[in-house]
Amino acid sequence: MKTMASRRDFLTVGALAGVGLTLPDLFRLEQARAEKKNYDFIEAKAKSVIHIYLPGGCAHQETWDPKPFSPIEYRGDLKPIDTNVAGTQFSEFLVQSAKVADKLCVIRSMTHGEAAHERGTHNMFTGYRPSPALQYPSMGSVVSHEYGPRNNLPPYVAVPNQANEFAGTGYLSSSFAPFSLGADPASGNFQVRDLTLPNGVDDTRFARRRSALDAVNAYFHTKEKSDAIDAMDTFYDRAYSLISSKEAREAFNINAEPAAVRDEYGRNEAGQRMLMAKRLVGAGVRFVSLTYGGWDMHANIVNSMKRQLPIFDQAFAALIRDLERSGLLKDTLVMVSSEFGRTPKINNTAGRDHWPKVFSVVLAGGGVKGGITYGTSNAIASEPEDDPVGPQDLATTVYNQLGIVADKELMAPGDRPIEIVDGGRVIKEILA
Repeated sequence: MKTMASRRDFLTVGALAGVGLTLPDLFRLEQARAEKKNYDFIEAKAKSVIHIYLPGGCAHQETWDPKPFSPIEYRGDLKPIDTNVAGTQFSEFLVQSAKVADKLCVIRSMTHGEAAHERGTHNMFTGYRPSPALQYPSMGSVVSHEYGPRNNLPPYVAVPNQANEFAGTGYLSSSFAPFSLGADPASGNFQVRDLTLPNGVDDTRFARRRSALDAVNAYFHTKEKSDAIDAMDTFYDRAYSLISSKEAREAFNINAEPAAVRDEYGRNEAGQRMLMAKRLVGAGVRFVSLTYGGWDMHANIVNSMKRQLPIFDQAFAALIRDLERSGLLKDTLVMVSSEFGRTPKINNTAGRDHWPKVFSVVLAGGGVKGGITYGTSNAIASEPEDDPVGPQDLATTVYNQLGIVADKELMAPGDRPIEIVDGGRVIKEILA
């Protein structure tokens, strides 16, 4: 362990701070893939996923599932608006999303039993209920494990940072953690951590560091003969190549986007994060996880929605339009989710409380039908009326579209085989 730490210390460029992975870890993925067994083949309909996560528990009644005919204490003060799909309505603050509803699949019957933020979040990121015995990997980490890098880019990227502890690797190796940008694309001086040289390090000094690392490698080769050391050499070689790669840096260069496109998304956190996500999947990243806002609206829900929802609406609709006109929508599965919904009845502080019994998730692209709703909530949005969908079903469907067999077994600590998802079904009714 001491030897590994000493060698790692030499690579000061490309080391992520805190939770996550170093760039050399990205290239361990290929080795991990080579060691996997063969499983049944599923034809992939999607090449990438953009997971837009709205943390805090976004109210379904004020977004994707308004209830205009229920009593005022249930429906709330926001008005429904028609979409471009006959018979489908969204909240009044989803004006732009209503115009692309023909590209969306709205699941209005999501359900689970976890009313605590942490437990609900675990459900939605992993497809599993939390367990005291084992922490399960996120969908992004599983995709990273199964497919590895493409186009010399990280397979799993978090925008701007890992959303929560359940967006990580669980029982899998830390090699499959997300690569975090480390800064918000909406900031004026945005730069991706670890893809730019530190202050005071120019190309000449960078080359000297590489030479120093080569000297250390030679020393270890003299003292120890190990396949692991040979592998480490390869990983670090490729990490240096990525750091110095113009193509890799360009994938993260949001400033290369035309001003009109940046304006279309909105010059704010939601807009620039979604634009960055589109840019990354276009370059080859397999799974992008991004977060926006805070949706834990126990009080004054109307004004809270008024502040956040139109910004999301502009960005999300722009993302769908941009993916479509660039030809990426058919190959990119977009998912909007939250950990749960909100209570059917408005509380005495004009807000809604936690409610996991029914809520909404939105999908688009990646082989999913557009212009449909799947499942319904009842008249007061308190539980599913028909076709309930659990987190395990949603995760299984996402994996299916990526060509991953969801009941494949991965190895947890102690050589325990654990299914990627236990008991989920593919929601075939929503697939094109």
